[in-house]
Amino acid sequence: MTTTTPARVSESESHRKAALARAASRRMASISTDAKNAALLRIADALEAETERILGVNGPEVERGREKGLTGSFIDRMVLTPERVAAMARDVRQVASLPDPVGEVFDSRTMPNGLQLGKVRVPLGVLGAIYESRPNVTVDIAVIALKSGNGVILRSGTDAHASSQVLAGIVQREAEAAGLPAGIVQFIDTTDRDEVGAMLQADAHIDLMVPRGGADLIRRVRDEARMPVVAGGVGVCHTFVDASANLGKAVDIVVNAKTVRPSVCNAMDTLLVHADAAEDFLPLVARALGERGVTLHVDERAASLVGEGAPAVPVQPEDYDREWLSLDCSVKVVDSLDEAMEHIASIEGSGHSEAIVTESYSNSQRFLQEVDAAAVFVNASTYFNDGGQFGLGCEVGISTQKMHARGPMGLRELTSYKWIVRGDGHVRS
Repeated sequence: MTTTTPARVSESESHRKAALARAASRRMASISTDAKNAALLRIADALEAETERILGVNGPEVERGREKGLTGSFIDRMVLTPERVAAMARDVRQVASLPDPVGEVFDSRTMPNGLQLGKVRVPLGVLGAIYESRPNVTVDIAVIALKSGNGVILRSGTDAHASSQVLAGIVQREAEAAGLPAGIVQFIDTTDRDEVGAMLQADAHIDLMVPRGGADLIRRVRDEARMPVVAGGVGVCHTFVDASANLGKAVDIVVNAKTVRPSVCNAMDTLLVHADAAEDFLPLVARALGERGVTLHVDERAASLVGEGAPAVPVQPEDYDREWLSLDCSVKVVDSLDEAMEHIASIEGSGHSEAIVTESYSNSQRFLQEVDAAAVFVNASTYFNDGGQFGLGCEVGISTQKMHARGPMGLRELTSYKWIVRGDGHVRS
């Protein structure tokens, strides 16, 4: 893959704006929590006041996307509505209401020699974000960066660029009007694809890179970035209906996880059903899913049980590795909890959101302990794996890594810490 040369990086918009964000981030150290909250509240008010202008940019952009042949989940993520803009503003206010992690002192102790030690939480510095087709991500990432004292540089995908640009402009304007350092939020205006490579090489100014998009984007960022990367948002999500499951609960959970927003990363992709529950459960859930337009990709055992409730086609082996992002669902009948957990563990790209529906306490405990994922659920929909639902206001992304953050990344996940040491003439012998 061709990469941008160092000379090109130094001339790039990404490099120049990252340097401005770095300079502004140093000045954020003197900004109070009240000032940061005031900026966020101004941003929320402006989003609501300028909804018509935002939609006036987004509508034609979505139509251009459709004319280009974009469909399904890609278009759904691009679309802004009055309700979605209002939800963005609500999430911004929620972030403003949360405790500021910056300056928190923890792990304090006094050593036997009288030396006083502790850790104080500090911003990471400058966050870089490269994302596809979701203009609301512009606001989510920017406001979490601001509240946690970080600078941020944003690079939107081309198809949603105009919508992201107008949202970034609102954030920049209101942040500076509230007294935050000029340049603390940067947006890459050019759609030149070379800027992605340039941004990934701007490690002198960017401390952490967060890609939000498909597997190809995340792979490129991981391969090319010179700074640390926290990647996530891609995952094959499973729901296992145990033999002891309450079937009414199970139908509600599966329908919610699959159909409310099938284009998002926490939507269920594969339904696993214990053989002892399959005969009663599969006809019920097939009917409920079929009413909502879901196509089932079924193994041989499930095929004989789903009936006429939903369109059903034979599952292909590769379907179990698929993040559908659509009204499609793989279905597999298993003979035990162990087989279900072994299936989940075998799937490349799993580890995002995994759920069990069961009335067995011992099975729920085993599932919680043995399934390795960013979020594991008992008797609840995977659709809950979201920063807002977890009380974080919104999120920078959902990390499926184990270092340094896992799951929805909120304010605390955008901070580090430094040791503070107090002595009274102490010297080390």
